[in-house]
Amino acid sequence: MPRALLIVLDSVGIGGAEDAAAYGDAGADTVGHIAEACAAGRGDQAGLRRGPLHLPHMTALGLGLAAEASTGRMPPNLAPQGTLKGAWGYGVETSKGKDTPSGHWEIAGVPVAFDWGYFPNTIPTFPEELTAALIERGNLRGILGDKHASGTVVIDEFGAEHLRTGKPIFYTSVDSVLQIAAHEETFGLQRLYDLCQIGRELCDPYKIGRVIARPFVGSPESGFKRTGNRKDFATPPPADTILDTLDTAGRSIVTVGKIGDIFAHRRTGREVKPNGNDACLSAAIEALKDLPDGGFVFANLVDFDSEFGHRRDIPGYAAALEAFDRRIPEIEAALKDGDLVIITADHGNDPSWQGSDHTREHVPILSFGSGLKLGAIGRRESFADIGASVLAHLGVSHKGMGAPWLLALCHGRACPGRPGCGSVAFLASGSPARGR
Repeated sequence: MPRALLIVLDSVGIGGAEDAAAYGDAGADTVGHIAEACAAGRGDQAGLRRGPLHLPHMTALGLGLAAEASTGRMPPNLAPQGTLKGAWGYGVETSKGKDTPSGHWEIAGVPVAFDWGYFPNTIPTFPEELTAALIERGNLRGILGDKHASGTVVIDEFGAEHLRTGKPIFYTSVDSVLQIAAHEETFGLQRLYDLCQIGRELCDPYKIGRVIARPFVGSPESGFKRTGNRKDFATPPPADTILDTLDTAGRSIVTVGKIGDIFAHRRTGREVKPNGNDACLSAAIEALKDLPDGGFVFANLVDFDSEFGHRRDIPGYAAALEAFDRRIPEIEAALKDGDLVIITADHGNDPSWQGSDHTREHVPILSFGSGLKLGAIGRRESFADIGASVLAHLGVSHKGMGAPWLLALCHGRACPGRPGCGSVAFLASGSPARGR
């Protein structure tokens, strides 16, 4: 029985979204602009990386071709140099946001058809009644911030006052989110989580997607630094996702990184939440090694977004892409016959763009595994095609959104050209393959 690994490279968009102008993002292109910057020497940083963007494994899987199909131009140094090793295409987001829950839920078969609530870009940004309720129920002396801000900048701005007064730092962005930052040691990590849980309840009437705990450590003298103990308190998806479907079917599920938080811990199986891209990828590979037949690993690698996209750090983002690319052979080595890997993203976060927020973009869809038919899967009209294809590959009946490009494995049945090969068929159109 086949298995599947789905990896979301958080914010690794490839430009081209037709509705980007409505979000203020016309022309944004995360991968393309990083590649251009590196080719021009603007991706160099002493001790970190130097030279053109070097992604040989993802390029062989079709990353450059997917980017070219999305935007009409091939990013520098991402044209394939040899035989392609994967099936490639790009996904179009139909959800109304460019945020993490919208992207992940749509990948998992539940596009967001409703409008999220957002806080205005004013000072103060939060409604007076919400702030008053948080102060009362959280037993706070008051709050700091109360505005749109970058997470690292707002901590530098208010960290010293937070230590002096004990008041937590509240801020938001263009996403549907309330973020609360507090010192992990002086304020207390559990107290911060408890406060965010109160915030989650109070934010429900405002249709806010996430309340995020942002713990940090340090001092004014040494500087402040966010820790890996971030925790997202998300509203649950409004309908069953592929996680619900697979759990109902009795399949083994492992979720890695912040997947559990994004799906409000509903049907998320065994949750593993290490800190950082490398640790999350290692956990996903280890989970795959022990995964029973028919199982599913769903991983998010958040550093691209949180550490580099939001901070508008082109060299850091490029280095993170190259670090992930170097580890693709480890993923390949962990696969069994019939396994499927899909690499995609949930939105963009162009580090060359103005501001510090997500960008509305298409996402790459790169898939590989033994027996997978190679080539273009074309433009997918919804991220939901990804989840639908995972279910099709695993042989689980699909009742949700999305048109799978992958059809079920032959599972030993006669296969054109190579009986019993176990290969996977796909059609760019998403229509049923004949003869399968």
